[in-house]
Amino acid sequence: MSEVILKVKNLKKLYDNKPVVNGINFEVKKGEIFGILGPNGAGKTTTLEMIETMRPIDGGKITLAGIDVASNPLEVKKVIGVQPQTPAFQDKQKLTEIIDMFAAAYGEKVKSRDFLEEVELGSKANSYAENLSGGQKQRLSIAVALVHNPKVFFLDEPTTGLDPQARRNLWDLIKMVRDRGVTVIMTTHYLDEAELLCDRVAIMDNGKIIALDTPKNLIKQLLSRGFKKEQHVEQANLDDVFIDLTGKALRD
Repeated sequence: MSEVILKVKNLKKLYDNKPVVNGINFEVKKGEIFGILGPNGAGKTTTLEMIETMRPIDGGKITLAGIDVASNPLEVKKVIGVQPQTPAFQDKQKLTEIIDMFAAAYGEKVKSRDFLEEVELGSKANSYAENLSGGQKQRLSIAVALVHNPKVFFLDEPTTGLDPQARRNLWDLIKMVRDRGVTVIMTTHYLDEAELLCDRVAIMDNGKIIALDTPKNLIKQLLSRGFKKEQHVEQANLDDVFIDLTGKALRD
């Protein structure tokens, strides 16, 4: 049985005395990609931010890698990596300098170019972050988040606004992070993305988890309740046409 790396028990967050996260419970296993899905305002990002120690916990308990999040936030920060929705970096800093700066903050010394090569930014090593495209900034933020070899990596809607090539490339990077032994926890509004990447997903609505299972099991449960829709199977879709015509290569 896989080791549990994250335990969330009866977690609560209130704004103006109204529950935004309302007593949720879940566990994440070491080495899996775990997705948190839900409509806007469901409580997904707030949940992540409490786990990441960015927001205080109003009720319940979170344990990450054996560390109590509320009482030991500094220890938690040492073992997690975070990619925010909108990455922002210091102007007029080369990419190598950004990697070195973040590594130094964790007391690490790394080969910055190796990290950049891993996320296909080696050719941009001497460029400034403000000159990168949206997809390149996302890839840089992944490299930055991995400089201290975290145990858990958080991504909040990582592919929003990216073109098809950048989106598919980011999927490969997320799998690469998982294959390095890092547990990945992510939110996304793209359900095809969650179905492709996630080992299990929790679906949130109105601050509560209303379903939690593998994507395949959740689909089977829906069908067992009598759900039917018109079946029309295509061997390809417009996304496939776009990639076929324009290629898989990343664009600057």
